[in-house]
Amino acid sequence: MSYNMGSSSSYVSVLLVVSLMLLSLSADAYKNYTVGGSTGWFDIQERPSANYQKWADSKTFSLGDFLIFNTNSNHSVVQTYDFKTYKECDYNNGEDNSTTEWSAANPSATSPVPVSVSVPLVKEGSNYFFSGNYDGEQCKFGQHFMINVTHGQGLPSPDKDDETAPGPGQSSQSRDDDEVAPDTIVPANFDHPKDIESDDDDSLVKGRKSSASVTKNNLLCLVLMGFLSSFF
Repeated sequence: MSYNMGSSSSYVSVLLVVSLMLLSLSADAYKNYTVGGSTGWFDIQERPSANYQKWADSKTFSLGDFLIFNTNSNHSVVQTYDFKTYKECDYNNGEDNSTTEWSAANPSATSPVPVSVSVPLVKEGSNYFFSGNYDGEQCKFGQHFMINVTHGQGLPSPDKDDETAPGPGQSSQSRDDDEVAPDTIVPANFDHPKDIESDDDDSLVKGRKSSASVTKNNLLCLVLMGFLSSFF
């Protein structure tokens, strides 16, 4: 049996390169979460099966992810970092810039129109969501949930040409100009959930994870085989 030091060094280098590739494959992508899945964003009077806290408890949320609220113009989307505001289901009690109404309900609408609201997660820790109109009635009828946002990969890096970030992007229903966004520096280009992995189809996500796992295992086997062959 002969031992070739040069050949062994080459395979060690390959092993390092492939290890980096495996690490990149294991990195989690930013995700879009459709709140409530096919149920959409409605109170239990309209959608008796809605259970948003149960839905949220089955997910893991990180900075840079988006929540997509599919609802109509008779339901609002309020995000707050203040637990008291959340418990009281009262948007008007929001203090300072801890609460944002991304989409305001329009009770005067004779016929509700579909609304899709994209909310970026830009602050770690507890984030609370509810529908705040009709004196909090929709919120009290199940249209609310709380989540914990982890750091994950952190927020996307701003473009080189960006200066001061204007904050999260607007929803399909604009807020009043004098409302203040959460006190968080957000990249100016981070305004819409484009090219982000979605959790809408659980089977698709599981398939992707399974495929990534198989790819990593195959690469590892090839590297080990090549490394061992250098000793023979």
